[in-house]
Amino acid sequence: MSETVFERLGRHLLDHDVPFDVTRHDPVYTSEEAARVRGTPLASGAKALVCKVADRFGMFVLPADRRLSNKAIRKQLGARKLRFASRDEVLDLTGLAPGAIPPFGSLFDLPTWCDDRLAEQARINFNAGDHAISISMAYSDYVAIEQPTIASVSEASD
Repeated sequence: MSETVFERLGRHLLDHDVPFDVTRHDPVYTSEEAARVRGTPLASGAKALVCKVADRFGMFVLPADRRLSNKAIRKQLGARKLRFASRDEVLDLTGLAPGAIPPFGSLFDLPTWCDDRLAEQARINFNAGDHAISISMAYSDYVAIEQPTIASVSEASD
């Protein structure tokens, strides 16, 4: 039997001596539902989005109270095209449904960009390969082990 994304992520964090908390809860499908069930601020949610930039896929991680800035990403990466990966592409790349993806592109051989505003959160929270499992960990530990490119990739949600 193959290892789940949650198991791979847990092993990865333990291998790096990163402390983290796991919460099992009813399945959640929006950032707002996730924050409510976790009892955490919406901004502490690390929303992981898989996108296709020009001809390659990547992961963009941003606070859950913000939205991806197409213009900022295209400008910073010098790309003319940017689009969200389709549900099928996300499944092919990660083995997961959108909304269950943890903010670790490295688990899926995807480059990771993290919005600089996430650093405002001492702890981040995210779904861990399942809509009913969340992990909470220090933002500093996340950056230390994932080593994402830090950039301004978000804008205020309407």
